[in-house]
Amino acid sequence: MTTVEITGKTLKIEEVIAVADNRAAVKPLNPETKARMTATQQWLENAIQKKDTVFYGINTGFGSHATETIGSDQAGMLSRNVILADVAGIGKPLPESIVRAMMIIRANTMAGGPSGVRPKVVETLIEMLNKGVTPYVPEKGSLGASGDLVTLAAIAVVLSCDGDGGGYSGKAWYEGELMSGEEAMQKAGLQRLKLIAKEGNSLINGTSFITAVGCLTIDRCEKLIRHAEIAAALSLEAMQAVSAAFHPALHRASNQTGQISVAENLRRLLKDSQLIDSTDRVQDAYCLRCIPQVIGPIKDTIAFARSYIERTLNASIDNPLIFESDGREPYICLSGGNFHGQGPAFMMDFLSIAMSEVASISERRSFTLLTPWLNNGLPSMLIPANGLNTGLMVAQYVAAALVSDNKTLAHPDSVDSIPTSAVPLCGPGNRFAGKWSKATRSGFPDRPPHYSKKRGCL
Repeated sequence: MTTVEITGKTLKIEEVIAVADNRAAVKPLNPETKARMTATQQWLENAIQKKDTVFYGINTGFGSHATETIGSDQAGMLSRNVILADVAGIGKPLPESIVRAMMIIRANTMAGGPSGVRPKVVETLIEMLNKGVTPYVPEKGSLGASGDLVTLAAIAVVLSCDGDGGGYSGKAWYEGELMSGEEAMQKAGLQRLKLIAKEGNSLINGTSFITAVGCLTIDRCEKLIRHAEIAAALSLEAMQAVSAAFHPALHRASNQTGQISVAENLRRLLKDSQLIDSTDRVQDAYCLRCIPQVIGPIKDTIAFARSYIERTLNASIDNPLIFESDGREPYICLSGGNFHGQGPAFMMDFLSIAMSEVASISERRSFTLLTPWLNNGLPSMLIPANGLNTGLMVAQYVAAALVSDNKTLAHPDSVDSIPTSAVPLCGPGNRFAGKWSKATRSGFPDRPPHYSKKRGCL
């Protein structure tokens, strides 16, 4: 794959991998995509000029400051300020492949149109990718609930500038050297952008970090499963396994796509084997006989995660978003929560849990191969019994240690939640206070009586 085109609608995981790992070039935006983006951006620019029009995060503050409005002439400053406020990550820098994946995904989500940003914003990300400007993105700081604000801000701060054309630019790599973002952009012949209304929020509000990790993870999981099937087939040969456990009729009866696929692959790998079915055993241990029943569901889990992540690649995920309207205005601006990371987080946790079982069943096969009373006559530890060497004993120890480690790492992060930011309770000093009804108050008994449901403070 030599080039990738982004339209906001058609990006594939394989294309993300091509850009992230293989530095595939990204094509310029096509006229249709640019026109779609320009239409929503220009409508938004005109809409915020009206004094009675208020859009969250466009001409209001963020979070608990959402009740504060700003003039349309300050919208660009707000865009830059929200990026500067979120450059707060810590830890080691993310690998280049993850950062490049984040950049292509973010460019694609904004290219869809509902984000309401200028084509130039997406085109600058494309040029950064093509010319090899890779922002320095600290690995820790993203919560997920409001999207990957902190990690994406480390990219956006390189791309953007203050109103005078300067200002903090973070850090970036260019031609193998780490330097200020401003210097990297200059050396690449690129200009940092003075942002206008909403563009700062659109650059950082969404799940592009989680989704980037998801794309790279799915690619590696699919490759690992192919290796796992080959390793399993080798174990089956070494143990002179019984082929009846992989008969197509048996697996068709399961109605499980992944299981049927694994059994079929094992049959193909073991075709013409002189060792399979060479004993009089009726059946084998679970770690041999049930390989399709264990690896099959893992393949299904990967396929499920792939479909979810691939849909996310082509989703509009910042807030608010702009859509065509049936009313008097051609467009409508809606506030929602498409930036929320719960879905991609579930996918990554599902994959962690599933992939840990690939290691578990592999380690059990290793244990069986090394154990004299289980390995069908093979020598103990797979070496001659002379007492001078321990053979593969410690290799199995290490495998057992890694399996235990995997169980800890597979603990789901997606079930954890910690409140952040200031929760606006809409108290007596707030102009939105006092909108309670008896039904509302009884429905939320833990809320103070000045809580305003109208204000959406849940």
